[in-house]
Amino acid sequence: MNKIFWIAGENSGDIHTARVMKELNQKKINLHHFGIGGPLMQNEGLQPIFPFERFAVMGFAEVIEHLHFFWKVMRKIEKIFIHKSPDLVILTDYPGLNLRVAKLAKKNGIPVLYYICPQFWAWKVKRLEALKKFTDHIACILPFEKEYLDREEINSTYVGHPIAEELEIKISRQKFALHHSLDPKKQWISFFPGSRNIELKRILPILSDTTKYFSKEDHEIIFSCATSVDKKYFDKYIRDTRIIIIKKENHALMKHSDFLVVTSGTATLEAAYLGTPFVIIYKTGLISYLLGKKFIKIDMIGLPNIILKKRIIPELIQHQLNPKKLEKMIKSFLQKQEKYRSIKYELKKIHQILEKRSASKEVSEIILEMIDV
Repeated sequence: MNKIFWIAGENSGDIHTARVMKELNQKKINLHHFGIGGPLMQNEGLQPIFPFERFAVMGFAEVIEHLHFFWKVMRKIEKIFIHKSPDLVILTDYPGLNLRVAKLAKKNGIPVLYYICPQFWAWKVKRLEALKKFTDHIACILPFEKEYLDREEINSTYVGHPIAEELEIKISRQKFALHHSLDPKKQWISFFPGSRNIELKRILPILSDTTKYFSKEDHEIIFSCATSVDKKYFDKYIRDTRIIIIKKENHALMKHSDFLVVTSGTATLEAAYLGTPFVIIYKTGLISYLLGKKFIKIDMIGLPNIILKKRIIPELIQHQLNPKKLEKMIKSFLQKQEKYRSIKYELKKIHQILEKRSASKEVSEIILEMIDV
């Protein structure tokens, strides 16, 4: 039996990695999966060593608050690598922890595959050195990453972005409206406040205040509630009973809405891929923001903008994010058809760049080669 140790420390990583595990499981190979991952990975047979929700922290200051927990995690992983010696370590995104784990695996002679590598092109370019020293292969999801890695002589494969195989919308707008008691004749404005509780605490009050500027007679106001967050924050900040809160059906909601407000992260690329115009928002703690501003090497944070190499999607970051400014931004698109059509045209390019590949199949093949099955 081959033993594979996995780490995916956040919701999007759980989604993408679970698909890879599913591909492997369909091959009927005798594998033992253990490590760190969420409910989807656990459904595919992952034996977790820590509760998944403990890893949902972000930002410099927030991570510092949880240093003792991460110290315990590293101690336990070290013992596992020494006494159980996995045949392969597979790390998905989550670089703060995963690069340290990669170093530990290398120290113990365990091969490492990194899936969805750190965004070294945005900040911490020195992470390229760590990737070269401590990984055996990188499965990258953006084509320009492969170009960087080749220049540094780092083994890598461009596998395509996982959203290209994950975003398949089968339900029509009419059926979606019927299922959620929405009026298909109204304009749908949907808010995606994030997949972490810390994001909700900062962003939900602003979004809730923004909805007051929109007539419920003309608009459906919808909030997406990620499965990884505590619904108590919605109960606390979303008091208007006319606002619809929807769980799980993020992609269909993105596709069928007229405009989106999306917190920075993987969801922005999903929205771009589906082609619905939107604005990117982000707000973190002051210390984290100031430190991030010092170290980040690019002037845009939205993945669609970075891929297209121009600011197609507007970004409202930190102090720029307030209800009045956000209201003006939304209305500027909904009330100007030429502007609305222009952004939809630009978003079509995302499809062409990301290509229609099956990342999960390509990554599973790399895994089988690395464990020599």
